[in-house]
Amino acid sequence: MKTPIRIGIIGMGGFAGSHHQAIARLEERGLAKLICTCDPNPAAFAAEQQNWRFAARGVEVYNDYRAMLHACQHRLDEVVIPTPIQLHAEMHLAAVAYGLPAYVEKPPTLDHAEFERMVAADARARKSSLVGFNFIIEQSRLALKTRLLAGEFGAIRGATLCALWPRPAGYFARNAWAGRLMLGDRLVLDSCFGNGMAAFVHNLLFWTGTGDLYSWAQIAAVRAELYRGHAIEGADTFFVEADTVDGITLRFATSHACSGPSGQTELIVCDKATLRYSVGGQVEIRWNDGRTERMQPEPFDPLTENHLAYFRYLNGESPRPATKLADARPFVTLNALAYLSSGRITPLPADQLSWKRDEKEQKDYLQISGMAAVQENFLVRGVWPSAAGWARSPAEVATPADLPRLPATIREMVSAVAK
Repeated sequence: MKTPIRIGIIGMGGFAGSHHQAIARLEERGLAKLICTCDPNPAAFAAEQQNWRFAARGVEVYNDYRAMLHACQHRLDEVVIPTPIQLHAEMHLAAVAYGLPAYVEKPPTLDHAEFERMVAADARARKSSLVGFNFIIEQSRLALKTRLLAGEFGAIRGATLCALWPRPAGYFARNAWAGRLMLGDRLVLDSCFGNGMAAFVHNLLFWTGTGDLYSWAQIAAVRAELYRGHAIEGADTFFVEADTVDGITLRFATSHACSGPSGQTELIVCDKATLRYSVGGQVEIRWNDGRTERMQPEPFDPLTENHLAYFRYLNGESPRPATKLADARPFVTLNALAYLSSGRITPLPADQLSWKRDEKEQKDYLQISGMAAVQENFLVRGVWPSAAGWARSPAEVATPADLPRLPATIREMVSAVAK
């Protein structure tokens, strides 16, 4: 395989547009060549096709991904799948049936049984597929993980993720699957935890993987409380605690029911130091002896850099993709066990919610009262929202042995919303 890498992108709408823009920039540099793309209604993207100069670039446009793959299979080096979550598995299967490796957007799927079928199917491709968890290849992250594995900071005792990403009500109406648990008989499980902030959840599992550099923590047990403020089927607020097989405790607090600037902080607590990592911000190491290290990572375009890293793997210049499908197993397991542990999604009462107007954006944001204090109580002290006055029963422990119960549990959650 040689440069330029020949690519087919399934889709033109939603996040597929970002991939089209990234590949167009790489094509200008002679590193990529978009051979084909598709959408069930290509005419709806006439303006985009013109802006992306499809005619001048010789891009073939199809109205069905299966027809595209059949017609172009011998002229492609990879297929990019930036489509709705519930379509990833069938599209990946179609690509690898032709031997084509795939760049599958995160999450690969949130149905653990479907995920295992994807892993098995990936062996048919010429090369391993990539899951688009964008931040694993940050050089500053890889350098710190190397130091962690070398024991410089001592043993890892725990890690936390605090992530607040405000989303207006319209965010959940942008398509048919946003905020949904199921579509028909298919599991979707769209949420801040499983989709919007999935990369940061995956990051925490990466930090606490104790094997080699590209290792992720394996999940032993999970406790979780799931809540909703918005009028959606799924959850918009997650409090999750997980034990890894290595005895490390992880805590995650994520929500879309908030206002103000978005932010996320990954914290790794070790015997000798505490590491604070914020994508797009400063990296800080606070040593127990009083020293402090601060680093400002280089500017990083995650989508472009992930495509380039995958190109290097496809060309044999690097030994593996940043995140292979099998590497996403701890994330898919963790997400599933959060639902099984919680058992239900608790609606928050109206007196605990308020709306805040963003005058600049002219949008209204739903916010949960006292969210910052509840998050801190949970992440720092392990105090659950249910123990702090949020009306629900405490979480039960879920383990990987409970995974077969996931479909039935989700159907019960959907039924509870319908009532």
